Amino acid sequence: MIMDIFQSFFPIVWMMTIARAEIFTSVAHLENALYAERDIARTLKNYIQREEEKLEKLKSIADDMETHSANALKDPVRYLANPIGAFLFIKRFTLDWDRDVATILKDDKMHQVLLSEVENSRQSLPNYEDLAGVAAAFMRLQDTYQLDTTRLAEGDIHGRQISALTAEDCFQLGRFAYNARDYYHTYIWMQAALQKEHGEENKTISRFELLDYSAYATAMQGNLRHALSMTNELLIIDPSHERAQNNKRYYEQMIVEEEKKFGNRGDIGETPIKNEPDVDEYRQSAEFRHYEALCRGEEVLEVQDQHRLRCRYYNNNKHPMLLIGPVKEEDVHISPKIVMYYDVLSDSEIEVIKSLAMPKLMRATIQNSKTGELETASYRVSKSAWLMTSDHPMIDKICKRIEAISGLTLDTAEYLQVANYGIGGHYEPHYDFARKEEKDAFKSLGTGNRIATWLNYMTDVELGGATVFPYIGVKVFPKKGAAAFWHNLYRNGEGIYDTRHAACPVLIGTKWVSNKWIHERGQEFRRPCSTNPEE
Repeated sequence: MIMDIFQSFFPIVWMMTIARAEIFTSVAHLENALYAERDIARTLKNYIQREEEKLEKLKSIADDMETHSANALKDPVRYLANPIGAFLFIKRFTLDWDRDVATILKDDKMHQVLLSEVENSRQSLPNYEDLAGVAAAFMRLQDTYQLDTTRLAEGDIHGRQISALTAEDCFQLGRFAYNARDYYHTYIWMQAALQKEHGEENKTISRFELLDYSAYATAMQGNLRHALSMTNELLIIDPSHERAQNNKRYYEQMIVEEEKKFGNRGDIGETPIKNEPDVDEYRQSAEFRHYEALCRGEEVLEVQDQHRLRCRYYNNNKHPMLLIGPVKEEDVHISPKIVMYYDVLSDSEIEVIKSLAMPKLMRATIQNSKTGELETASYRVSKSAWLMTSDHPMIDKICKRIEAISGLTLDTAEYLQVANYGIGGHYEPHYDFARKEEKDAFKSLGTGNRIATWLNYMTDVELGGATVFPYIGVKVFPKKGAAAFWHNLYRNGEGIYDTRHAACPVLIGTKWVSNKWIHERGQEFRRPCSTNPEE
């Protein structure tokens, strides 16, 4: 660093050296040397001041990180399970990091070693892909659970309070929506940012930028007059802005053409602002509406034969494993039969499963019905791992318990799949079994179709995360240690289409599940086939 300073002053030193032999012969030259000394002192002090300011800023950031992590680590699951907390945490190490820390450290060559060390530590921290993912999850949660944008911006999710968002935080959410051409969410988050910006003493984002995005988003929704109004406000802030001037002319022209075609529908104040999500045909379907309503805990269909639902102790016809300790069984639905079993996994067993799965977790995939290949999909957001009975004696013990309760053999079942759903994690409505047109779905396994599903819940979920069946109006909320069980096929081998189900987005909390997909082969004597279509 000292060498860098002297190199930067080299021209001054060189000039002083040239005239050195003559300086003492003139008082005037000596006086100039005093001015040079003064200037060097000022330059050094300015450099020191800049460095001190950098160090103060770095110290402030380090103190903030230390305080933040200390508080969050008191209950990390609870902190990160809140989507607002998770978004702010991921943003801290992406956008905020590049703007604050990286900029400071890149300013000086002497800091490159420090930057390199810090960057190595960042390998396990979130990246921009994570930030885009959590922003998309935010929008998904907002829509599914009908969350108010203003309350979200204040850090309030159903009364669970966490750090409020700044205008810049709201802007970034809107910008991610804009990049995805989702102008509905762009507009509502830019409007939230404008409200925040109005009340901020220390502005975190410029009003011009917020109006710029808002105007475009509302124009894309067909609100030309409103877009023109915001563009006019933009031009008050910056009258020479070329794009705003061009947009103003474009909106005015489009409004004139619109009025010629449809007639004058009034001025800006009389024209209602339309801002609606651009949803595909499926998201307009009754199934999807039922799915989202069930996720919110609403009743969408009258559950048939509800008066026949019972709770009981169950030992599966005195199975040896269940004679002394029968399980608690609850009817959730009669036809198709869906049941819940309680306390079938202990806390210690759950911890073993999670610890074995953790290093193996990868983004969950679905099987392409046309190609048969595994691929990721936007409608299934979770991480999963597969565990074999040979991985740990506890896995074998759990599988034997599932066999005893279900009455089915697990010899031909798939490995135990463990899934962790994070922020907004979900799996939209799907079938577990392969339909007739999906002939090659499980061909490589050679064990037939999926006859039944066993689903272990390994955590409670504070808000959201239910398993719902849109066709029959059933919703099952996670209960740690419990398991849901249903058959996917009738005895004649036909699929039970009413078992179509979904995993709702996790609103607050983290969701761990593990499941066994049980196949047809080997069940010939345990669940005999039938040619009767009524069975």
